[in-house]
Amino acid sequence: MANKQFYGVIPPVVVPLDNERNLDVKSFERSINRMIEAGVNGLFIMGSSGEVAFMNDAQRYELLGEAVRIVDGRVPVLAGIIDMETLRVIEQAKRAQEYGVDALVATAPFYALGGPRENERHFRLIREACDLPLFAYDLPVCVHTKLEPEMLVRLGRDGVLQGVKDSSGDDVQFRWLVLLNEDAGHPLSLLTGHEVAVDGALLGGADGSVPGLANVNPCAYVRMQQAAEQGDWQKVKEEQDLLARLMWVTRGIVKEVGFGAGVGAFKTALWQMGVFDTNQMREPVQPLDGSDVAHIARVLAECGMLDPSMPLRTR
Repeated sequence: MANKQFYGVIPPVVVPLDNERNLDVKSFERSINRMIEAGVNGLFIMGSSGEVAFMNDAQRYELLGEAVRIVDGRVPVLAGIIDMETLRVIEQAKRAQEYGVDALVATAPFYALGGPRENERHFRLIREACDLPLFAYDLPVCVHTKLEPEMLVRLGRDGVLQGVKDSSGDDVQFRWLVLLNEDAGHPLSLLTGHEVAVDGALLGGADGSVPGLANVNPCAYVRMQQAAEQGDWQKVKEEQDLLARLMWVTRGIVKEVGFGAGVGAFKTALWQMGVFDTNQMREPVQPLDGSDVAHIARVLAECGMLDPSMPLRTR
């Protein structure tokens, strides 16, 4: 594999905010250190789980600077450079590179949707503008474009891309991407964005995972990755079953949808566990409360992540 630096468990970091929606640096440091101590292989800053779509440039760069400072070279830092069009993405790439990150992660352009030719040119132009390892972020649910496996592997062979973070949810296309990547000599590091089907991706040949749920339980994802590397597929299944049940923190949320239900559930879980001091979200998304918080606490307790006798934390 050409990119051995980027493999294993690389959580997309969920970002704690205080009640005024400012970055909570102490909680951020606590969470990052907790994941590194659990044995993760890297951290993805400013992805979807980090609410990048809700941040202005000043907030992005404050976050990136604090993340690089806290990590202090202990694991690779991948930075999202996600924006609507190519020139803005290139600006994000150049700024991120100045902060000393180890790799960049970019989606296809969005809003003014292009076709396959425009998407390929987008990644080639980013490569011309910067020399850090570049991952394509396949996220059709948000950017409304599916990145084709043939194009991704071609860009890998040409040295444009060094990896793919696949959050398409399309397991068939991902399996074909794995096969085409192998046929080409494995130029790309392939990371699944699944939470509940990482076991299948690893069995199929993925190099690792980028699961938001690893913010809540990094240890289980690390154990699953290690078991896969050792060929202990029964252990892989056991860990994935545990994590699939833990992912129920996002099920049955009644007051929010989208980021509010998904990232909001992760933040609420971390808040109830004492890792975060609040479960605040970025505007205009509201934090979960009431019965949703109680539901998340019950799931945490059932999965051994929270003492059921402890009272709920409240705002």
